[in-house]
Amino acid sequence: MSADSLIIAVPSKGRLQENADAFFARAGLVVERGRGARDYRGSFKGIPDVEVWFLSASEIARELAEGKIHLGVTGEDLLREQIPETERAVELVTPLGFGYARVVVAVPQLWIDVRTMADLDDVAQGFRARHGRRLRVATKYVNLTRAFFSRHAVGDYRIVESAGATEGAPASGAADLIVDITTTGATLAANALKVLDDGLILASEAHLTASLTASWTPERLGSLRTILDRISAEERARTTREVRAALPATADPAVLAAENGADLLAHEAGRAVFHCPKGAIHELAAALIAAGATAVGTASLDYVFRATNPLFDRVTARLADLQR
Repeated sequence: MSADSLIIAVPSKGRLQENADAFFARAGLVVERGRGARDYRGSFKGIPDVEVWFLSASEIARELAEGKIHLGVTGEDLLREQIPETERAVELVTPLGFGYARVVVAVPQLWIDVRTMADLDDVAQGFRARHGRRLRVATKYVNLTRAFFSRHAVGDYRIVESAGATEGAPASGAADLIVDITTTGATLAANALKVLDDGLILASEAHLTASLTASWTPERLGSLRTILDRISAEERARTTREVRAALPATADPAVLAAENGADLLAHEAGRAVFHCPKGAIHELAAALIAAGATAVGTASLDYVFRATNPLFDRVTARLADLQR
């Protein structure tokens, strides 16, 4: 690895690591560990000057904020919790379709009259008078909790930072309510908790994220472009289909493409090739038949590379803005 290597961090274990590896593999970026599964440094096969670090999801968020790594795979919940001014420190490049979780406010089911944050505020205001203390909120998400409660004008509470299973805090008497992550809600229900109707703080998933505070040399930007070109090409292919048709001379394939949201790639000797959004192929096929095509064929694509890359352009635009 050179002094200008681009550093990308991925989760070091568990389902997040498996999903991250699969995401990169779909884009032709195969993660390799030179000394086996216990090695915490690796690379992408065939991609020079890119170093892969294996860290915990929370470490990745912290290293992105501090500019020690250039790219990372971690949850949006961790980014927004650990980085107060998230938009100034990182750019969420693209969501990855895994690591789904909701950060929510949950109260005991026995609080039958507490359904909203406004109800919770009413309870908080009278709680100190009745019990001689403020409501206690157990959470690992201190910053997200404070910001959300402030937006809802709930102020008479104190946070109990949770080091263990947060959902058990009300039952044990350590707290009165919680802010925690949930996927199905089953664990909350098993602990006799319910999510407030307007208690969704954040719907989170894993993101490929770029650090805006890291050192970006031209060489590192070149490596970033290589990686994002592959990722963009795979994303486009997943949502695009190739459509081929033989058309009569009276048909105008450029007009048919424009009217149906497709791109005309080639038109020669009455044969036309289109790239069409997956959800619009039936409309395009019907239009081609109506224009005189006797048959229309479609095919899936592995990759769709283009000269422009919106993911790369967005990152470089953010970096340019910060330098002004």
